[in-house]
Amino acid sequence: LAVMVEIEAACSDDALIASSTSGFLPSKLQAGLRHPGRLLIAHPYNPVYLLPLVELVPGEKTVAATIECASALYRQTGMEPVVLEKEIDAFVGDRLLEALWREALWLVRDGIATVEQIDDIIRYSFGLRWAQMGLFQTYRIAGGPAGMRHFLAQFGPALQWPWTKLTDVPDLDDSLIDRIADQSDAQNEGLSIRDLERIRDENLVAIIRALSQQQQGKGWGAGALLNNYTARLERAADRPDAGSGPLRLLDARVIPEWIDYNGHMTEHRYLDVFGQATDRFLAHIGVDDAYLKSGHSYYTVETHIMHRGEAKAGDELHVETQLLSFDEKRTHVFHSLRRGDAEIASAEQMLLHVDSKAGKAVAAKPCIREALERLFHSHQEMPTPIAVGRHVGIRG
Repeated sequence: LAVMVEIEAACSDDALIASSTSGFLPSKLQAGLRHPGRLLIAHPYNPVYLLPLVELVPGEKTVAATIECASALYRQTGMEPVVLEKEIDAFVGDRLLEALWREALWLVRDGIATVEQIDDIIRYSFGLRWAQMGLFQTYRIAGGPAGMRHFLAQFGPALQWPWTKLTDVPDLDDSLIDRIADQSDAQNEGLSIRDLERIRDENLVAIIRALSQQQQGKGWGAGALLNNYTARLERAADRPDAGSGPLRLLDARVIPEWIDYNGHMTEHRYLDVFGQATDRFLAHIGVDDAYLKSGHSYYTVETHIMHRGEAKAGDELHVETQLLSFDEKRTHVFHSLRRGDAEIASAEQMLLHVDSKAGKAVAAKPCIREALERLFHSHQEMPTPIAVGRHVGIRG
């Protein structure tokens, strides 16, 4: 409590004060503060740099503006705030984890399962379910077409038996501690804590990225959060100066999933990167969400990729884009994928403006043609890349 008083003394009167505590209630921390309405609990989960959730817990004197401001700040960083209705010891996530942890300790103590077996049961079954759907949504599926009411009617009475130890806590005596520690050592033989952290982080990144591709690219769960955050960053990014040469619209790092059996970036990832660069180019000339919703877009009708080098895992790449020519329906662009100053690959593309509802090519709207005209004016003095107009074939 004394620490909170010291923090407040060093803060401006309009600053928020948040604690990441897992145990203290916010109302207790508010005692002695001159402005208790600005204090709240903001409880994240490790690793904080990957897991997006933060539990926001108001105290008795926390004002609504504090919660609203904190929620907005966390969303700006890509996190997902969940505001609890009222304060409670250990909040929500830790209470659920404690119940599972307590039951797992009993299973080890009673010789039902080992540490490794319990971990396997979690990670090979409901742990995977929980990574993409919560407890109640998962059980709703189990209820079938009749939904949650049917599930509760069918399985709810079993809670009266019950199967678990509830609040009965096993005695953590030397025997149980030794058993758990020895089994854990055997399970993780050869893996340091740093090794486990790296494996955990890489797995979490892979799961979130996989979720970001679901629902036709809109994403699901943590993946949808990632997509929304990325889109916000792109909208907030400064557009490059059209008079400064090729447009640098995309930066990318080669991730392990992009590597093939030859140890370098696999073929289809080049098309993926160039496709993203085209999307950025279209956004740059004004093809935004509103334009797409109006039923107009550009389709790629031809692509020619040339590979000039190799990209390895961890390489920092960027794409430079040049507008070669355009008319009312067609746009001719050239992308250069580069690592520093070295060109790794290039893609020449022809884009066709379409009315997606009518399913036919039509002239782009005047605002798009005007943006293309301005860009072409700044690019027309640039030299034509030597790869433009190349075709595939064996020269005689």
